[in-house]
Amino acid sequence: MSKRTSLLARIISAGLLIAGIAMVVPVVAYADDAKPCAGGEHRQFDYWLGNWSVSYGGPPAGTSKVELALDQCMIVESWDGARNHSGKTIFAYSPDDHSWYGMFADNEGRAHIFNQGKVSAETAEFQGTSHGPNGETVLNRVKIVRASADKVEQTWEKSADNGATWNMVYRGEYTRK
Repeated sequence: MSKRTSLLARIISAGLLIAGIAMVVPVVAYADDAKPCAGGEHRQFDYWLGNWSVSYGGPPAGTSKVELALDQCMIVESWDGARNHSGKTIFAYSPDDHSWYGMFADNEGRAHIFNQGKVSAETAEFQGTSHGPNGETVLNRVKIVRASADKVEQTWEKSADNGATWNMVYRGEYTRK
């Protein structure tokens, strides 16, 4: 092999080595940050995680399972209530705009989007609009408040006057199983 061919082979080998390192470094950097939702604001709502019995001021009338999904980036509530009524609620924190968002859907065809949310270590509040039976705008407000380590209260209120007055349409008492 000539000196020129040997030099060219070393240059190509060095180039391939550098290219290989360049491809591995982002993977290694990503691996160190593989759980971006494992701390901080993403964990403010963890008090709601678990298995719950749900009552409406009397004996248990339903169950709820609240768990993490998508590498701890989303909270998912799966609930079953009376008369074969069931649904899911999801909540997630966006570090881009420092806000919480949510969505509710049930097996009766209802869906609500919550595009304004605030969460702390003891309370969560979400708001969003929907439409009433005549097309009117309705403001929805859901609150999930930690009463103790094993009790949470969820309320759902609606306002037809842009938040001047509120009508409570749901109040559930969650007791940890």
